[in-house]
Amino acid sequence: MILHFSFKLMVGRGKILCKFSLNKRYRVLCNASVDALWQKLVNLADVSWHPLFDRSNAPRGLVAKPGLIYQVVTRFTPIPVRIFIEQVSPRELLSVRFLAIPGIENRVTYQVESTVCGTYVSYSVTMRGWLSPVLWWIIRPYVARVASDLANAAERRVA
Repeated sequence: MILHFSFKLMVGRGKILCKFSLNKRYRVLCNASVDALWQKLVNLADVSWHPLFDRSNAPRGLVAKPGLIYQVVTRFTPIPVRIFIEQVSPRELLSVRFLAIPGIENRVTYQVESTVCGTYVSYSVTMRGWLSPVLWWIIRPYVARVASDLANAAERRVA
C-alpha cells in the first residue's frame, strides 16, 4: 500500500485557493489466472464484487472499451455516477474516470500482472479537487477492499 498526499493553501488577490491531491495504491496477490481476473474486471454489468457499487446500467456482455460511458449506483446513495473508460490494455490495465461531483476529479486504475508467485492485482486511486478530502474520508475503508474483493471474486469464479 503506497500513499502520496499533498495539500496546498494559497492566498493571493483576496482569494484563498485550496489544492488537494491524493494517490493511493493497493496491491494483492491472487491465485486466479490473469484471464479470470480480467474477465471479472471488464464485465461492466457485474459489479457484485465491488464494495462501493450496488448496480450498473451496462447491459450483460458489454466489456470495457476506451471512450465508453456507463453508470453505476453506489451503495451509499441512489444517485447514479457516470464512469468514463479512459484506457484499456487487454489483460493488463483498465483506467477509468468518475464523472460525479464538481470539485472532485477521481481516477482509478486497475493493473493485472502475472508472476511466478501468482497474479498481482493493483488498484490505484488518484483524487484531486477541493472536495476530495471529504469524499476520501467517506470512501477510504471501502477503497481499501477493492483489490482484495476483486481477487476473491475471481478465485471463486475459477473454483
